[in-house]
Amino acid sequence: MKQVKLGIIGAGRIGKLHAENMRGLPQAQVRAISDLYPDSLHSWADASGLPGVRVSGSYRDILDDAEIEAVLICSPTDTHIDLIKEALQAGKHIFCEKPISFNLRETAQIVELVKAKGLKFQTGFNRRFDHNMSRVQELVRAGRIGEPHLLRITSRDPEPPPESYIASSGGLFIDMAIHDFDLARFMMNSEVVEVYAQGAVLIDPVFAKHDDIDTATISLRFASGALGVIDNSRKAHYYDQRVEVFGSEGCLSIQNDTPNTAELHTAAGVYRDKPLYFFLERYTGAYVRELESFVQAIAGGADVPVSAYDGYQAELIAHAAKLSLRERRPIALQELEVALQQQQ
Repeated sequence: MKQVKLGIIGAGRIGKLHAENMRGLPQAQVRAISDLYPDSLHSWADASGLPGVRVSGSYRDILDDAEIEAVLICSPTDTHIDLIKEALQAGKHIFCEKPISFNLRETAQIVELVKAKGLKFQTGFNRRFDHNMSRVQELVRAGRIGEPHLLRITSRDPEPPPESYIASSGGLFIDMAIHDFDLARFMMNSEVVEVYAQGAVLIDPVFAKHDDIDTATISLRFASGALGVIDNSRKAHYYDQRVEVFGSEGCLSIQNDTPNTAELHTAAGVYRDKPLYFFLERYTGAYVRELESFVQAIAGGADVPVSAYDGYQAELIAHAAKLSLRERRPIALQELEVALQQQQ
């Protein structure tokens, strides 16, 4: 399999993580990385075992490099649309962190543009590649629990993000719960057709200041007739990632990953370590596997496992949840799609 040369646009936490993860992928070579603040990247690249990586303050240096076949867009969400369009125009395959954009109409346009260009586009929903999540999906598709009837996803962060992040995040549904919306489609093998969301500010008034919530429950109805419930919290003091899929012939469940399975039993009680602290620790392997699948799709000519359309569908559910919360009613996803068509 040929080696794929890549460039990374955006060298924040996730951009650096991807660059470091690709050191272990023999079929991938990070050729360049760009960021608005490149000065510290040279020392980071050397310390991270990436001494040959070209560092730049301009993303155009990556897009104009004819040897670079693909780009990873890891910059803030409000920059994604313009970068995607320029990358497609430059003939680059794209891996884009979620969400593709904050604007549903613009994301829908990207889906069509990717089709027209015939290039690879993978959306960064890393949880599909988690060893637990992917196993549940595999067993559901194999019919091991019969017809899926009920889905329950619990996703709670250990600590809320800083106010600077909250202000530009797009809100809980588009920033946090969007992973759960993608997992729901992935695990149930059925599209979501209706959403009913409830939310509250129970942790910190700063969320209300930015017209956001920190606690939510979202009810889903699938095209198959199955039902789902997602609950989210921005502060659980531990990272809570549990899933249950109940079907006509059985049930599948995922518990939290912990650093070890040792338990201390004493007269005072039974104790074990808390779950892995946060997403970087919990989904370490998933981040590697999603990049591996992207590179293999380019090198081998296969379809990417998480497409631009998947990114659009998760955003569609998120926007339906926002509308449901605001209007206090169930929202059919078709209602939003009809509104989009009328805008075109």
